[in-house]
Amino acid sequence: MFKRLVPALALGLLAGCAQTNSEQLHQETISAIQESNLHLTNRLNNIALSVSNQTDYVDSLEAEIIFLQEQIEHATISLSNPPQIEEEEETSPLPVSLPTSSTEKIVLGEIEHVQIDSIGQTFDARVDTGAATSSLNAIDIQHFERNGRNWVRFHLSDGVTTLDDNNWIELPVIRFVKIRQSTSESSERRAVVELWVRVGKIHEKAQFTLADRSQMSHPILLGREFIRDIALVDISRKYIHTEIKQK
Repeated sequence: MFKRLVPALALGLLAGCAQTNSEQLHQETISAIQESNLHLTNRLNNIALSVSNQTDYVDSLEAEIIFLQEQIEHATISLSNPPQIEEEEETSPLPVSLPTSSTEKIVLGEIEHVQIDSIGQTFDARVDTGAATSSLNAIDIQHFERNGRNWVRFHLSDGVTTLDDNNWIELPVIRFVKIRQSTSESSERRAVVELWVRVGKIHEKAQFTLADRSQMSHPILLGREFIRDIALVDISRKYIHTEIKQK
């Protein structure tokens, strides 16, 4: 009987040892996997932190690039279009010579009627050789964007004509200029637009600064840039081309 029990006990002891070794190996495997996962998690966290830091750095570089591009653009605009000083109506016209034959330049009076093609209306304009640029008495100015470009909507006012939806003018902005009045040190940003205008036989597309000319005697000012190479001014006369048309 005892002889039979010995092998059984031996087998039991061996089975117990085998089970203990198996559980220990399993536990060691789980511990190794957990340690590996922790290591991987730490690496992932470090990589994520590094990526976040690099993203912040890239964002800061992009912001700096945008700022520098804007500075370069502003500097380029300033170089190509230096701030202009608006000439008041009291400026003295430059002396001119009158033509001696009909083949020479057209003569304009100090005041002429100017027709604006886009609205088919006629306004009084002061022709001033003492002013470099031309300007319009623009009111109700509204800036907006169309097809990615800056546009402006306004009324051209002569102080008499009723302003309504039929005489809005909508045009793309050619550029912006800073205007400093001769009576003030401050400056303001004004839009410049192009309009087709007719003065007698002259039919030209001209650039105008949109300005508040309500205090001026005429809603339109034609400066040297408009009359250059195409007309002369006789400041002793007015409405020359209106008189010619009536005849």
